[in-house]
Amino acid sequence: MKIRDYLKDHILLFDGGMGTCYAERSHQVGMNCELASLRQPELITQIHRDFLKAGCKAIKTNSFAANRMTFQGDETLVQKTIKAAWDLAETAAAEYDAFVFADIGPITISDAEEDIFEEYRFVTDLFLEYGAQNFLFETNASAEGLPQIAGYLKKKNPDAFIIVSFAVQADGFTRSGNHIGDLFDEMRRCPDVDSLGLNCICGTHHMLELIRGIDHAGICLSLMPNAGYPIVISNRTLYESDPVYYASQIRKMVAEGAAITGGCCGATPAYIEKIKEALSDPVGQKSRRTSPRGKQPAHEQVESRFWNKLQNGEKVIAVELDSPADASLDKFMKGARRLYEAGTDIITIADCPIARAHMDSSLLACKLQRELGKEALPHMTCRDRNLNASKALLLGLHAEGIRNILLVTGDPIPTAERDEVKSVYQFNSRKLASFVTSLGKTTLSSPFHLFGALNVNARNFESQLRFAREKQEKGIVGFLTQPILTPQAFENLKRARSELKNSYILGGVIPVVSARNARFMDSEISGIRVDARITELYEGKDREESEQLAVTISKEIMHKIEPFTDGYYLMTPFGRAELIAKIIRE
Repeated sequence: MKIRDYLKDHILLFDGGMGTCYAERSHQVGMNCELASLRQPELITQIHRDFLKAGCKAIKTNSFAANRMTFQGDETLVQKTIKAAWDLAETAAAEYDAFVFADIGPITISDAEEDIFEEYRFVTDLFLEYGAQNFLFETNASAEGLPQIAGYLKKKNPDAFIIVSFAVQADGFTRSGNHIGDLFDEMRRCPDVDSLGLNCICGTHHMLELIRGIDHAGICLSLMPNAGYPIVISNRTLYESDPVYYASQIRKMVAEGAAITGGCCGATPAYIEKIKEALSDPVGQKSRRTSPRGKQPAHEQVESRFWNKLQNGEKVIAVELDSPADASLDKFMKGARRLYEAGTDIITIADCPIARAHMDSSLLACKLQRELGKEALPHMTCRDRNLNASKALLLGLHAEGIRNILLVTGDPIPTAERDEVKSVYQFNSRKLASFVTSLGKTTLSSPFHLFGALNVNARNFESQLRFAREKQEKGIVGFLTQPILTPQAFENLKRARSELKNSYILGGVIPVVSARNARFMDSEISGIRVDARITELYEGKDREESEQLAVTISKEIMHKIEPFTDGYYLMTPFGRAELIAKIIRE
């Protein structure tokens, strides 16, 4: 019987966690389970048979991490491992008239030049060569490469059955910051995928709640939860969920619309046996609930005058004021007051610029809004925050009334310090934008207005525009540019205005305060270029003359860029807030 015919009248029950069973039986901690298909084929075959005896109708090949990335480019080892995994699974399944699925885990690409589709293609071509008809792409954190490989597979084999499954935390977000509702919406537009689902990370309770909270109308749903949550004892990872309870929750998932189910980490044949028993009676699986039942947050409006001005077509003024590198706030708060009094609409605060520790930008933004009653726009970098830390910070900012954020990847820790201070980059700015956008849809009572950076001084401005368009797709609504101090930067700004439709652009302006300052910025500060003609104007000028020249040049730049911007992004040199205030007043 073909799998599509089987699904018309049956729930397809998969096996459980091969890695769990292998670790229990081999007592080898840390060994690559996939290589056991070559080194211990009898053990892998016995695990397959035990799952089949327990009642599953589909088994996964022991090939989850068999790819060139995991095997460090050893194509021969990948080929041998996949061939052995396929042969063992096919032999065991034939004894029980069961389906075999080529199991393909997430492929992590570390080099931007590498193509994730090509890595998937290499693995799937091997499985196709060996006779695979059914494919499971599981434990994914994003949809990258999946629509493309599904389309490729269907061209090679139109009868292929393809399941795509995502691994999400209890809050519905993957480790890459994608929400399961958004991932389902993206993948359901791919006609080549036969089934969508969830597996791993979550236990049965949270997976059930997640699927009740999202729209899965028209989806052949696959759900394979972990057997609870892991504990580590004597270097062994254990799962302690009761098999009877686990099976009762699976039964509820089927009632909610799951057509395909089974186990993931921690689920041994004993769990599959109990699921088989629980599904032996009718459970109303044909009801296929499709409407989300999760409670939607009440809509709360927090007024943002800065945002309203932008939407009304009024020019806005944002000023960046660096937070102190020590615990003294007097100069910062005094400067902020002067800037607001001069007409600044919002003060932006960098998040530890050039990877040097400064007072936290988010805490200062909240302080400005509470104590001065004025808006602030904190920068939020991807450096040194994982998903949980980012989410916790965003929830706090939202509670404090912050509604505008600038998202940037952030400078890495300087090389000489990396042995002592490690940088954490779970996101880039595009992924972080996607995460914050999804958070606004699923968790927050009102969304953040997300801004990004645009480097008009980049040597390859084409790539900057490509990144900017990707940011737009992820929820970025506006861009703050680097300082415009060269003719090329001005031309790049004009091009950005014409190509980045439906985005606000704030033109960057930084007062040059001396010839030495100009040469330093041009040579030492990433993203800033200063026209040599500007530098020459400062030669021989004293501080007072240089400051007046800075005001004059900054005003000229602001007038020049006015037709191509929605406002101005002024950067305060050396904390000289009065200089910026003078430029704004004039």
